Amino acid sequence: MKKKTLLIAAAIVAIALAILGVAAFSIFGPNTKNTKEVQITVPRDATYAQVKDTLRAHDLLQNGKTFDAVVKAMKFKTMRCGHYTISPKMSNFDLVRLLRAGQHYPVKFAFNNARTIDQFVSKVGHHFFFEPEELRTLLSDSTVMAKYGFNAATIPAMFIPNSYEFYYDISAEGFLDKMYSIYQNFWNEKRKAKAQEIGLSPIEVATLASIVEEENFRSDEKPIIAGLYINRLHKGMLLQADPTVKFAIGDFARKRILNSDLQIDSPYNTYKYPGLPPGPIRIPDGSTLDAVLNYTHHDYLFMCAKEDFSGYHNFTASAGQHAQNAARYRAALNKRNIKH
Repeated sequence: MKKKTLLIAAAIVAIALAILGVAAFSIFGPNTKNTKEVQITVPRDATYAQVKDTLRAHDLLQNGKTFDAVVKAMKFKTMRCGHYTISPKMSNFDLVRLLRAGQHYPVKFAFNNARTIDQFVSKVGHHFFFEPEELRTLLSDSTVMAKYGFNAATIPAMFIPNSYEFYYDISAEGFLDKMYSIYQNFWNEKRKAKAQEIGLSPIEVATLASIVEEENFRSDEKPIIAGLYINRLHKGMLLQADPTVKFAIGDFARKRILNSDLQIDSPYNTYKYPGLPPGPIRIPDGSTLDAVLNYTHHDYLFMCAKEDFSGYHNFTASAGQHAQNAARYRAALNKRNIKH
């Protein structure tokens, strides 16, 4: 009788161990149904059932019940959105661990030479998990812009062109928070003090820098052009900056500004309205912002593109000399039959 009891006990233990072995294998063992690397996407606000359906559709579940048990044991409640790479034969345990942690990897993002917010959003493109349209919607929301201290005219000033690294699963809101943090870091106490010395706010510095950049992107002329416009501002003169007229008419490809263009009634037309325009006419580079803050001190009040089309300018403090410079440039345009 005792021997029979021992045999029964041994059989129960064996069965229990077998069950535990099967359970352990279904938790920790390789998924033999999945033999290749699979890419899946977990959308924002995806439910557990939806994620499980996606896994099942790609033969990624070793065992549905043990998967549920692992999820419960690991207290995995919130689905982390993002793109996931599932390795071949990944066990239920490894799969849950991956989905719980999220594939949180950094993405390099660089941008420059963006005039408009639309161009900026296009450059952001699909670098991150959020859709470009999400970012575009936020940047057209007055409440969102006001949160950072900007409006529709001034928001280009918030973005400092450079190379950055963000986690790819960052939200559109988180992306803007990061960009604002970068803006704040750029505008440190030293730069803000320099702006105050000139009599400009950081946004006004960005506005002037955007004009300087449209006049000439060459680094050696930027501080000179900045100094010229600062001289005009301090004297209460109209800026008479051609790039602002191009912005007002919506045509930066213009080679020649006509008298009729100067009549456009726009707050960006600096031939009609004094002071700086309402906001930047492009997203200025950090180097141009610094060129304004460290502008060249001189007495120039006038500038005109050189007639050799080198991209450089003739500078002068004399209205008479400027008229001669402008006449030579117009003659060069006529010679090349450039009418607009």
